[in-house]
Amino acid sequence: MKLVLDACVLYPTVMREVLLGAARAGLFSPLWSARILEEWRRAAMKLGPLGAAQAEGEIALVRAAFPQAEVPPAPGIEARLWLPDQSDIHVLASAIAGSADGIVTLNAADFPGAALAEEGLDRIDPDALMLGFLSRAPDAVRGVTEAVRREAERLSGEAWPIRKLMKKAKMPRLGKALDQGQGGAAPLWR
Repeated sequence: MKLVLDACVLYPTVMREVLLGAARAGLFSPLWSARILEEWRRAAMKLGPLGAAQAEGEIALVRAAFPQAEVPPAPGIEARLWLPDQSDIHVLASAIAGSADGIVTLNAADFPGAALAEEGLDRIDPDALMLGFLSRAPDAVRGVTEAVRREAERLSGEAWPIRKLMKKAKMPRLGKALDQGQGGAAPLWR
C-alpha cells in the first residue's frame, strides 16, 4: 500500500515517527513531494531558526531513509484537479503521480472523500490508519510505538505513558487500544 503523507502528519515529530516507524516495519510505502517537505520545514520555522535547522536535518534523514518516497507531481495534472483549498491540490497531484492508495492527513475538510474517490484515493486519518495496522500487525505497531515512547522519554527527561503520548500526537484511539492491550480494530478508512 502506497500512501502520501501530508505535511500536517510529518510535523509534529511524534506522529511522524510513529507513521515512518510503521513504514520501516513494512506496513506501507510512504510518498511525499518536495513541496510537502517544504511545508514541513516552513511549519518548523515558527519555532525560530533552530526549529528550521532541525527540520532541515530531519528532512535530509527522511529522504535518505526513504529514497523512493519523493514523487514529483505529474506536469499539468494540477490544472484539472479541484479541492476546497487550492493550496492542497499539489498533495492530491502527488498522490496521483505516485499511484498512491490514499492520503494520510488530519485535514479532512480540505480533502473531501468524493473528490479523492474520483481519483481512486482514500483520505486516511493517522489514528485510524495505525489502528488498522494494530489489528493486522500488533507486534510491529507495539514495537514502533514503544520505540517512539522511549525516545520521547529520553529527549524530554520525563515519563510518557503510551496513552498520554499518543493523545498528544493526535492518535488517542491508538493510545487507548495500546494502553488496554487490545489488538486494535478493523481499518476504519474503507
